[in-house]
Amino acid sequence: MSIHPAPPASRTTTEHPVDLVTEYFGRAITALAAWNTALADEIAAIRRTGPITTDRLDEVVEPSALRLFDTVDLPVYGSGFIAALDSLADANSHLAWWQGPERAQLVLASQSVNKEHIDYSELEWYRVPHATGQPHVAGPYVDYLCSDEYTITVAAPVHIDGEFIGAVALDLLIDRVERDLTPRLAAFGDDISIVNGVGRVLLSTSPARETGDTIRGDDLAAFERFPCPGMALDVLIAR
Repeated sequence: MSIHPAPPASRTTTEHPVDLVTEYFGRAITALAAWNTALADEIAAIRRTGPITTDRLDEVVEPSALRLFDTVDLPVYGSGFIAALDSLADANSHLAWWQGPERAQLVLASQSVNKEHIDYSELEWYRVPHATGQPHVAGPYVDYLCSDEYTITVAAPVHIDGEFIGAVALDLLIDRVERDLTPRLAAFGDDISIVNGVGRVLLSTSPARETGDTIRGDDLAAFERFPCPGMALDVLIAR
């Protein structure tokens, strides 16, 4: 195994790479878990006054979505709420979403996609929270709807009286996550990778592996695998 002591000046404060990864993405899960309860109450209140439209949803989502940029100790690129399909009065689907350095509201280009008819039912950041009722770390993937960059989306389902009404989420760009985590992981060893549930690499301390590569099948024999509690991520450490 290639875990080895690092020089004292660069030693990480966590005891194992899996602790570092779990704590890092756990910050997002914790923040979203707190928000989904509050948002469910706000949307339930709106429902009692009439049909929910995209404008009414945006109005209630925006303040909390913007607060996430400042209150979560992560390089948040985007945040907001993905409405359950066919849950709004004036659109089949809707992303109440703010992103980028300007924290501007997402406006999808009409020539490339009709924002009222996006079918995100099979996209991981919507499908898994909907199916499991649990928060999920999705990615890496190229986010063609929002940033056009390699992205990780952390999402948590929102329910009202057991009914799934959508998911709160935030985006992290892979290049920023790499800057945060790679030097800290390198303190443990020179061949450590974070992979998702299908073995796709989020980031690695090895120059031989890049974001989007896969480690699966027979290749896994060269690694010791450590699952990250509460999220579909594993840390692979070369033997």
